[in-house]
Amino acid sequence: MMILVTGGSGSGKSAFAEDCIVAFGNARRIYIATMYPFDEESRKRVKRHQAMRQGKGFDTLECYTDLSRASVPKGTTVLLECMSNLVANEMFQENGAHENTVKAVVDGVEFLQKQTENLVIVTNEIFSEAAEYQGDTKLYQKYLGMINQKLSDMADEVVEVVYGIPVYHKKYKASDVDRRSEIR
Repeated sequence: MMILVTGGSGSGKSAFAEDCIVAFGNARRIYIATMYPFDEESRKRVKRHQAMRQGKGFDTLECYTDLSRASVPKGTTVLLECMSNLVANEMFQENGAHENTVKAVVDGVEFLQKQTENLVIVTNEIFSEAAEYQGDTKLYQKYLGMINQKLSDMADEVVEVVYGIPVYHKKYKASDVDRRSEIR
């Protein structure tokens, strides 16, 4: 099962994604953290997310770039947070994929999908702003949009969290199991 969870900043998407992971049962839980703690604000955010996960049985794996190298045991349940950070890391970090960001990220997710029993991915909804961006920010939006579209196609469920309320744009159906096995 792959679930893509999206929403704006402060929407409750992280809490919802963690609840999804817990609902999958007692399988080994791995949290793939993609936020590179480069300043005090990001370090505070990391600590807040660690506190949210405390007591939920997660092992944390930090992976800022190149998901295809993430070492996760077969059959695990994985929470990947957050796609937005991963895309920025791939674009701007020295060891990132740069102009190959979209391919690197999608390939990495496909790799994880093959390794895991359940995969929940958190991403940000950044496309409703009225502001017009230029340069690297516009390219970042383009890459994240392309990746989110590809992931929503790959996912069994796509959920947007609005004010803590999940809105399903794509919902898993038991009949999809046959279709998925034909695709793989």
